[in-house]
Amino acid sequence: MSFGEGPLFNRRDNTFFWVDIVGDTIFRWTPGRGAQPFIRPSGKANGLTFDREGRLCVAGWASRTVWRVEDDGSVTTLASHYEGKKINSPNDIVVRSDGSIYFTDSPGALYNVGMASEDLQQYLDFQGVFRIAPEDGTHSGGKLDAVVTDTVYPNGLAFNPDESVLYVNDTRLGEIRAYDMRPDGRCGPKRLFHKLTGTEPGIADGMKVDREGNVYCTGPGGVHVIGPDGKLLGRIRIHDHTTNIAWGDADWRSLYITTYHSVFRTRVNVPGIAVW
Repeated sequence: MSFGEGPLFNRRDNTFFWVDIVGDTIFRWTPGRGAQPFIRPSGKANGLTFDREGRLCVAGWASRTVWRVEDDGSVTTLASHYEGKKINSPNDIVVRSDGSIYFTDSPGALYNVGMASEDLQQYLDFQGVFRIAPEDGTHSGGKLDAVVTDTVYPNGLAFNPDESVLYVNDTRLGEIRAYDMRPDGRCGPKRLFHKLTGTEPGIADGMKVDREGNVYCTGPGGVHVIGPDGKLLGRIRIHDHTTNIAWGDADWRSLYITTYHSVFRTRVNVPGIAVW
């Protein structure tokens, strides 16, 4: 691969998805068949997840949209503009138990060579986190709200086990922030949860949480594992620039790790939070 991203395990049929952003392809690995292109071109897609109905939802990096693959294979655009202005470049994506979709909207596809959008103009004056409300029957995607607007380069995001806290990491600042969730789905004030350290290749990028509330975040040298108290427990060393991570397998005790060029898998003792 040129730039691996977007790992996602489908427990229903034991398939595994990931993205090559530069290669403009969403891949699917199937037991007994191996890896094959699933969607190509993909609009240089980035983060992937499933919604409550099991439909693939995509952070459309270079397409500058969030889109969903329907059961019949058609594509529905869920978000493209905020207050009449085109959004930046959706990076990572997660679905909450109420069906709402949260995604980070960094400006990366406006300047990254090999991953850039056709339209390089930034129309919003912030890089933040958006929430797509559950569908209400009047929109193919629900109402779009900006729930975080104080980040420099928002990237990975994940909820804690009871969904009372949203973690958002900032690539440029090398830190993970925590936001207490409000009843309306918006985020309260930020607080610093953890500052990544290390001089090896790697940045704050993909992020996941296990069932005990430990936070796994890509960073210098591989994957950093941080306790619920914000203290570093250790690092999983990876010999390539790590980009994202995902839980998988029937017991959710496998950690799938994408890097620039490869996909790795390792087993852990504490299960991760299951994907819908």
